[in-house]
Amino acid sequence: QVQLVESGGGLVQAGGSLRLSCAASGRTFGRYVMGWFRQAPGKEREFVAAISWSDGSIGYADSVKGRFTISRDTAKNTVYLQMNSLKPEDTAVYYCSRGPYGVTRSEAGWNYWGQGTQVTVSS
Repeated sequence: QVQLVESGGGLVQAGGSLRLSCAASGRTFGRYVMGWFRQAPGKEREFVAAISWSDGSIGYADSVKGRFTISRDTAKNTVYLQMNSLKPEDTAVYYCSRGPYGVTRSEAGWNYWGQGTQVTVSS
């Protein structure tokens, strides 16, 4: 089993920054991908960013490219999402997730989920 615990959400003004963290425990060996999704009120959960744990390859949604940065600390089993130039439309619950190596951006393929952390961007 894998446990994922997010932290770092909060309220920030437009143009501000936040950094989310996701600490993983349990079965943390093997090839897999760590990612971030978000769900705004009344909308479906959507892919934000992902990083391969073994080789560090990264992918972003077009809506956050150039503003958000995903990174990992393999010694701490932690993945981060640095969010800069935040916009009101970034307001959502952000979820950390883990999926098998080669997983697509569809949430259906991801195996483990954190409880989510609220990010609210005021205009």
